[in-house]
Amino acid sequence: MVRLRDGARRLAFAFPALLARLGVVDRERGDEAFDLALPVMVTGALRTFLRTADFLMVGQAIGASAVAALELGFQYYFIPFGLSLALTSGTISVVSRFVGADETGRANTTLAVSLWLSLAFSIPMTAVAWVYADPLVAVLAPNETVTEMGATYLRIVMLSVAFRFWSMTAARALAGAGDTRTPMYVRLLTLPTNIGLNAVLIFGLGPIAPMGVAGAAWGTVAANVLAAAVFFVLLSTTRFPVRLPLPGLRSRAASTDPGSSTEMGSSTEMGSSTETATTGRLWDGGIAREVVRVGLPLAGTRLSRTLGRFPFLFVLGAFGTGTLAAYAIGRRVMLLAMMPAWGYSTAASTLVGQRVGEGDGDAAEAAGWATLRVALATQLCIALVLVVLARPISLAFGSEHVADTVTFVRVFGLGVGAFAVSRTMRGGLRGAGDTTWPFYGTLAGTYLLKLPVAFLALPATMSVGALGFAFTPGIGLGVVAVYAAILLDMYFRAAVNAVRFKSGTWRVIARQSEVGADAPG
Repeated sequence: MVRLRDGARRLAFAFPALLARLGVVDRERGDEAFDLALPVMVTGALRTFLRTADFLMVGQAIGASAVAALELGFQYYFIPFGLSLALTSGTISVVSRFVGADETGRANTTLAVSLWLSLAFSIPMTAVAWVYADPLVAVLAPNETVTEMGATYLRIVMLSVAFRFWSMTAARALAGAGDTRTPMYVRLLTLPTNIGLNAVLIFGLGPIAPMGVAGAAWGTVAANVLAAAVFFVLLSTTRFPVRLPLPGLRSRAASTDPGSSTEMGSSTEMGSSTETATTGRLWDGGIAREVVRVGLPLAGTRLSRTLGRFPFLFVLGAFGTGTLAAYAIGRRVMLLAMMPAWGYSTAASTLVGQRVGEGDGDAAEAAGWATLRVALATQLCIALVLVVLARPISLAFGSEHVADTVTFVRVFGLGVGAFAVSRTMRGGLRGAGDTTWPFYGTLAGTYLLKLPVAFLALPATMSVGALGFAFTPGIGLGVVAVYAAILLDMYFRAAVNAVRFKSGTWRVIARQSEVGADAPG
């Protein structure tokens, strides 16, 4: 097994080695970025596979109505999931900077603070979903059957939100400390468990009666609880670069440093002299503010993208079910193809954040650009595959509108490079604590470019109503305007994030954040 793992690792790392020989990237920096990104790619692929498996199983067990119910319930479940991604972006940013500054105690405190914040956000959302699941799903559902099943799924699966939130927090904190493998190993345990439990609970086995959509929800709950428990146990030990500052661990660490003090009653401001370099505290108001400051614009980024998706889908729907279905398949292919960009975004956050924490802005900038070069090389290879193999890919998804699907796959393929730039540079900015401009870029790209250009596709005679007003935004450009809207949005966001990183303003923001070696005072 060890030889197999080592062989697979050598094969994978042949890619950054090739890039180094071609002069694309420095070998050491390329290996470092790839090493951090690869486990995140694996985890993302597993998560995507799980989501697809859920839909396949409930579809086979019950039919199309169950698939629709699962999709609608999941849309609401994705809201706290997206919020957790935003909040834990603050976690990875702050942890990476503290680790770079060799302030392990404050990195541990950041983990504890993020746990409390995750509970503060997740518990109220769980309560709302439990009480209002039926009316929430009914807003989107086409009939009562779908509403009932979707509400059942939502009510149950939301019970695991706090556990899912904690798992994301733990994974991002470890990533900020340079460990992306441990979260991958946890997911390698829990995601197959999730699939196995879902199969048993959805279809039934022996004394277990078939539970359908509810079975899919309970399987997810069980897997999320398991993942949270595993992370809690792991981070309650001293074997990892960041850990929970639990009383037992704190006292053991303090005993090795007689001059240290870790009383909870001491100052809660960042920079407290009573916090040792090896323990940490369970709460710090200054760190909490920094985590929220970094995460809040990213929450706005996700919300603006989500809200902007509905009018865009309206435009697509005006061209018929075939166009809408072709777009849906193209987007699914895009999400799979762009999985590496998520990994490189995490790598950029960790590397830039740690270098900023060390007080070395030049090294942070070099790490960001090096990660981008590896990301671009990876994603451009994938883009070439999408453009060349668009037809067989479309056929593999069983599309009934092959020509339209091929076009959408190729359009998304043309935008893969831009997506790589946007995500990776956003990750670098996030590592330094500069997240406002990615939010501005998303807001402008969605509402000043993507949607206005997409609406030009509508017939000039088609009236659109909104907020009691009716207007005719279209000029009859057809679906070509939709293609243009997709690409303009992607390239605009890429340009905003790249220019912002190039400007170096993130160095000033990092210094002002009071996190890291260059913090004032």
